[in-house]
Amino acid sequence: MSGHPGSHFGRQLKKERVMRGWNLEDLARETGVNAAHLSRIENGKRPPTEKVALAVDKALPERRGWFYEYWEDLQSWSEVPSWFKPWGDVEMTAATIRSWLPEVIDGLLQTEGYARAQMSLHPGITAERLAERLANRMARQQRVLFRDDPPKAHFLIDVTALQRMPPAVREDQLHHLLEVARLSNVTLQVVPVCWHPGMSAGILLADSSAYTESHVGGQVHGDELSVSSLASRFASIAAESMRASESTALIREMLQRDRVAKVQLLRRRVQRLR
Repeated sequence: MSGHPGSHFGRQLKKERVMRGWNLEDLARETGVNAAHLSRIENGKRPPTEKVALAVDKALPERRGWFYEYWEDLQSWSEVPSWFKPWGDVEMTAATIRSWLPEVIDGLLQTEGYARAQMSLHPGITAERLAERLANRMARQQRVLFRDDPPKAHFLIDVTALQRMPPAVREDQLHHLLEVARLSNVTLQVVPVCWHPGMSAGILLADSSAYTESHVGGQVHGDELSVSSLASRFASIAAESMRASESTALIREMLQRDRVAKVQLLRRRVQRLR
């Protein structure tokens, strides 16, 4: 697995070249880019540049500017942790995504307010870096969950994540989860408090790859044994989950309880003022 999302650019470039029966010299002639440099881009050894992206789009008009648009997307990855970038490469073209994260909402499901509150907890984070990371997270949602050909996504949400979020972001985040749950390509299930094999760490799965993360780094797994083992663990967690209809009903109930609590609090304040 390559270490940067630009490797997908290279794979797409090679796919288009081979499909046309071109060798690297043919592609170099069409784009005006050195063949050796094109080879390094195709193999994921060099990231694409703006000049290369524009040249490729000109040589491949059938792709309707895809290469430059993808290059633009890559520019927003400057504040993404290096260990997460390979996974970003995977999920951007995945047909299926499965996610389990203990105690937090998946970044693909977060509202801007929730994401900001979570990122603000990072020790020493500056306002500028927070803004950049927040923009990246929101852009990631568009690239993955809301693209033209979105993946079939299955999210297991820890009930603890629903209960412990800050009051200031809670209502918007719960509403957003209900909106996402209505999407035809999304299945959302709440995992109640119980013993299961995912209590210690999160699991992300996409097609034939998987991703695990600790406090200091993350790793993409592409070998069949690891992916199969993590997929089995995900299935075990899913077996303990509430049904999708029960999960959305629980979220609506939480919203209703919050509204009642707010009304009661307002009434007590009014009474104190009398």
